[in-house]
Amino acid sequence: MSDAISPISPTATTSSGNAALNSPARVLMASLVGTTIEFFDFYVYATAAVLVFPTLFFPNNDPTTALLASFATFSIAFFARPLGAVVFGHFGDRIGRKTTLVAALLTMGISTVVIGLLPSYEQIGVVAPLLLALCRFGQGFGLGGEWGGAVLLATENAPEGKRNWYAMFPQLGAPVGLFLSSGTFWLLLHFISNDALLAWGWRVPFLASTILIGLGLWVRFSISETPAFQKAIDTQERVAVPAAEVFTKYKRSLFLGTFVALVTFVLFYIGTAWLLSYNVKVLQIPFLDALEIQILGSVVFGIFIPITGKLGDKIGRRLSLIVITVLIGLFSFLLPSLLQGGEGAVALFAVIAMALMGMTYALIGAALAAPFPTNVRYTGASLTFNFAGIVGASLAPYIATWLQANYGMTAVGFYLGLSAVITLVCILLSGREEV
Repeated sequence: MSDAISPISPTATTSSGNAALNSPARVLMASLVGTTIEFFDFYVYATAAVLVFPTLFFPNNDPTTALLASFATFSIAFFARPLGAVVFGHFGDRIGRKTTLVAALLTMGISTVVIGLLPSYEQIGVVAPLLLALCRFGQGFGLGGEWGGAVLLATENAPEGKRNWYAMFPQLGAPVGLFLSSGTFWLLLHFISNDALLAWGWRVPFLASTILIGLGLWVRFSISETPAFQKAIDTQERVAVPAAEVFTKYKRSLFLGTFVALVTFVLFYIGTAWLLSYNVKVLQIPFLDALEIQILGSVVFGIFIPITGKLGDKIGRRLSLIVITVLIGLFSFLLPSLLQGGEGAVALFAVIAMALMGMTYALIGAALAAPFPTNVRYTGASLTFNFAGIVGASLAPYIATWLQANYGMTAVGFYLGLSAVITLVCILLSGREEV
């Protein structure tokens, strides 16, 4: 494909004579550690949005209304992410991947730590949820710049024939972050009471993020610029305003890519944030048991990412995505019966959903980066991913909660199935060089 990443090996030298010092292990660790930290921060918020925020920041006599308000702040981050993609993408395509990734990590990390220091509604009134919303915006803004850079750090160092395998490593940050965030709350509830969790314990995961930030910065500072971007510098291929270039020349790729990733986001947030709230609030499953289901799902999620990364390099990314999307569509028909069949059936739902999520998520990073040339790839891939987050994820827990409460579980299954149909159509409309 004409605008694909140049097949530069990790040990290649640029035209300026500077060797690219990134070993495969260093590249993959830097991309994985960064996204793990970012997604840990993101999912800690998602768990707290179900468990504690409705009580601490959105007191209301109606628990469903309080939960919906909490999910509304959850969605703010997804609307902030495209802004982060534009800002960080601009600097990522202008000054480099490494420096921009450090800035994105700091932005999200600081926002997360501040959440752990916020006073509650009872202490300062309506200012509390406003500050929470502001911090959530900061989380989304930082993550908007993180994902695209981490994927490019991996793919722009990938040897020929291993691009899907390398692109899979930053995607592993999602299940690892989900596992760590769920596991942290699970451990807390084993050592402290629910009252203690509401009083102070919920702050621990947010404040603990300072340790992870330090680790992430150390890893990120240890890498050098990617060979593909260094080549763009040497050949003076950079553009003045990458976002303008993307919206001018790559509108089709931006639009189709957004909906190619639609079902990935809908499936994930139905299978995590919404499922957790459904288990606890509707089925009345003890929160520890609900967390154990989520932890199990995160393990399955992580297992299927490397399996599919290998498969994508062997049989092709586009064909793999088509088959996986069809499977998700078929799975949507099972959703009502599984989620109304008791705790064991709910656990089975989580396993299947996260297996399918691992399959689609493993390939989506490379697919969204593929249509864009090096000089606008950070911006283009980040915008596509984060626009997909708006249409597919921002309101998914809210929509699923509302549909289930008003129209029953069949409507939630229809929501997932319709998302799969839209994604499949957009994959088929995309050319082979676009997915």
